[in-house]
Amino acid sequence: MTDRKTVLVVSAHAADFVWRAGGAIALHQQLGYEVTIVCLSYGERGESAKLWKEPGATLEKVKASRCNEAKAAAQALGAHDIQFFDLGDYPLEMDRQAKFQLADLMRAVQPRFLMSHSLYDPYNTDHAYATQVTMECRMIAQAWGHNPGEQVLGAPQLYLFEPHQTEQMQWKPDVFLDITSVWDRKRAAIECMAGQQHLWDYYTNLAQNRGNHFRRNSGGQAGGRSARYAEGFQSVYPRTVDEL
Repeated sequence: MTDRKTVLVVSAHAADFVWRAGGAIALHQQLGYEVTIVCLSYGERGESAKLWKEPGATLEKVKASRCNEAKAAAQALGAHDIQFFDLGDYPLEMDRQAKFQLADLMRAVQPRFLMSHSLYDPYNTDHAYATQVTMECRMIAQAWGHNPGEQVLGAPQLYLFEPHQTEQMQWKPDVFLDITSVWDRKRAAIECMAGQQHLWDYYTNLAQNRGNHFRRNSGGQAGGRSARYAEGFQSVYPRTVDEL
């Protein structure tokens, strides 16, 4: 592992990284990490109802709007880079070449950790598919026989960010991250997402609720840290430690 601190966020659609990991992105940028975001699609078909209701809406116009929103949000969060694979959504599908493209990006970034969606989402199968592909591409990037001679990927943790209907997604957080110090940046990024304004307050309330869970699990009334806003994550792989 190099001294360079990096993160790779794999987002099924152009707005997902904002709602679910915007605080983590901004916080780790503040801590000196280079955060790369890859949006597998723009969410142009299924995540842009408000834009489709505008007169004269076309697929290319909607994609351009979502692209501009995502770029503005990434800038607000301090992301190092944002890339768009433009694979289409509803359904999101990736062929072998697209998977190799993601695996090669993982090798190029060499992330300390990865972030993507919950493993199960019956309301939006694009989300679970993105995570399945993320795990598959992590495996490919670790394979010495994939593009021999390149630096292979190590074993970055994969953190699953919180889905929308949390209690129905078989998602259980084992990490709460205090994002109070960067909340203003996350809210600014949220407000870049004009195509989904109906979610602005929902994810503000969720961050406040998770802040309560952070306080309780850091000591509660016996001395817990006073986090006002937090994000929850579920880790996929075991941690290797020298002490508990």
